[in-house]
Amino acid sequence: MAEQARGAVRAVPGGVDDTALAEVERFTSDLIRLDTTNRGGGDGNERPAAEYVAEQLAGAGIEPRILERAPGRSNVVARLAGTDPGADALLLHGHLDVVPAEPADWTVHPFSGEIRDGVVWGRGAIDMKNAVAMTLAVVRSWARTGQRPARDVVLAFTADEEDSAAYGSDFLATEHAGLFEGCTEGVSESGGYTFHAGDGPDGEPLRIYPVAAGERGTSWLKLTARGTAGHGSKINHANAVARLAAAVARIGEHRWPVRLTPTVEAALTELAALYGVTAGPADLADPDALLDRLGESAHFVRATVRNSANPTMLDAGYKVNVIPGSATAYVDGRVVPGGEEEFRTTLDELTGPDVEWSYHHHEVPLTAPVDAPAFAAMREALLHFDPDAHVVPYCMSGGTDAKQFSRLGITGYGFSPLRLPPGFDYQALFHGVDERVPVDALHFGVRVLDRFLRRTGTTEEGTV
Repeated sequence: MAEQARGAVRAVPGGVDDTALAEVERFTSDLIRLDTTNRGGGDGNERPAAEYVAEQLAGAGIEPRILERAPGRSNVVARLAGTDPGADALLLHGHLDVVPAEPADWTVHPFSGEIRDGVVWGRGAIDMKNAVAMTLAVVRSWARTGQRPARDVVLAFTADEEDSAAYGSDFLATEHAGLFEGCTEGVSESGGYTFHAGDGPDGEPLRIYPVAAGERGTSWLKLTARGTAGHGSKINHANAVARLAAAVARIGEHRWPVRLTPTVEAALTELAALYGVTAGPADLADPDALLDRLGESAHFVRATVRNSANPTMLDAGYKVNVIPGSATAYVDGRVVPGGEEEFRTTLDELTGPDVEWSYHHHEVPLTAPVDAPAFAAMREALLHFDPDAHVVPYCMSGGTDAKQFSRLGITGYGFSPLRLPPGFDYQALFHGVDERVPVDALHFGVRVLDRFLRRTGTTEEGTV
């Protein structure tokens, strides 16, 4: 009765069994205890988690393949046959690696997987071993109950997402493209979570589920300035440090123009309607003013209305009285879909004739249709279990493995459903201290994910 009063998940005939709810807790905790820290530069080891995932799949009669570009950098791929052999396949993917965590900073040890007061604690609880656990729980439930999706579902559990993806999705898309044959859409992290967006115009709290239908591109840059080396006491008009500093300052101060994509425009329009705010052509032409009227929901849209470039690292010189012959800096650039040419041209202008720039790491921006049946099916699954909520599309400010899989013609969405309580700062826990996820949120996610996967590709897809 208390669970019903909280607006908990409603049972659906043909949904997951009770064992799946117990398993998602256990799998999340077990996966967190397997330290798969990715320190970058090739320093990582996803093998323990890959073997764990493969064991759970095999136990459900699913044949997994473990694939490695280098020892320890393990990926798992498997395919589940759907009931309609003529339907396009769906890719469901999640990464096994996590960012580093310093135990001294945490309330509980980041690799303990402790379940305390209905919450699972540890690195990866949000990003994204929880979603891996939900996927395992769903497909194992299907094996026990004899259920199958309409479409083939390809499962991919990847290495190295937290760095360059060279050992993970990049390797899979390049060397094992045949495993993803027939996949037209992919679903992964950073969408379908509860965002408590304050009160609407009627005074009632707004509960929003943003579903990602796009990503800004990654353009990490290396800047190099060259000049004349010499003594620090001498006048030097070809000072590499000064040239670099001037270019970095120009980049940091640049105000990028607005470039709205269809996904971001849809997000602004739908959010404005929820807040009872006008969003006509003039308002969309000045989205900063519009965003100021959208309350807390502006948080997940503001970074995606334009390109950005933030200086992050500087490296120059070795002694205070020596002018070095060169200096370098790094810039984290993010590019909206359709904004790459503008980005390159602007960087040429901002760096000027004395500073060269090149891509340190580059991945394309993505966009996905928000009027597609798959998006409608995600919306329907969320609203089925949380009828008073609102589902809106958004564009991620960062990126995921969907970028690499897009080379195979796979359209990517962010959908790892979680129902979160008020005050739970989901975004702050990505790569943050005391990362954790409520058990109730995992149960909700398993049920929503199951419904979406079973309905997408059917005649009922997207119908409430």
